[in-house]
Amino acid sequence: MIEIGNARGLIFDCDGTLIDSMPLHMKAWEHAFFSIGEVYNHTYLDSKKGMKESDIIELYNKDFNRNLDPHQIVQIKHNYFKIHLKILKPIQPVVDIVLKYYGVKNMGVVSGSTREIVHQELEVIGIKDKFDYILTADDPFKPKPAPDKFFEAARLMNLPSEDCLVFEDGDPGILAAQEAGMRTIDVRKIDC
Repeated sequence: MIEIGNARGLIFDCDGTLIDSMPLHMKAWEHAFFSIGEVYNHTYLDSKKGMKESDIIELYNKDFNRNLDPHQIVQIKHNYFKIHLKILKPIQPVVDIVLKYYGVKNMGVVSGSTREIVHQELEVIGIKDKFDYILTADDPFKPKPAPDKFFEAARLMNLPSEDCLVFEDGDPGILAAQEAGMRTIDVRKIDC
């Protein structure tokens, strides 16, 4: 079992943290890039997980001197993802923490994905109702790696940042949580 120490608030990323969705997200990115005749760069896109998808495409355009339409690519990606959503499975050791502390600790989700997708994912694995709040790319805060969403999460829980523990699987999210003064658990290091 994962040790949470004296944390009073638990904050979870969604994709790759609560839900084993990163392979499907990568497949959806691949589909989107190939469908417009663009080269798919798995390593690059994987390194940006946790960030807002349209921001990823804007960075891609800058880093690779491209002029891709972020809205078009993200829409193609989302359509593919939604068609295959039912195959998603929970990352059980992390979901077990949610189930153990539901009603005991303040808990929320801070995700770089859209509200619609995050809600659908959490419904698929049956834990959407376990959280006090869900912050997504649709909320008016700077995306990860900025700490803004994590500061808002602490505010919503009426807790100081140092009383919050963040579960993340992406470097941008871990950096954002640490910049907000929160402890982190990198779920990539958990035996699943």
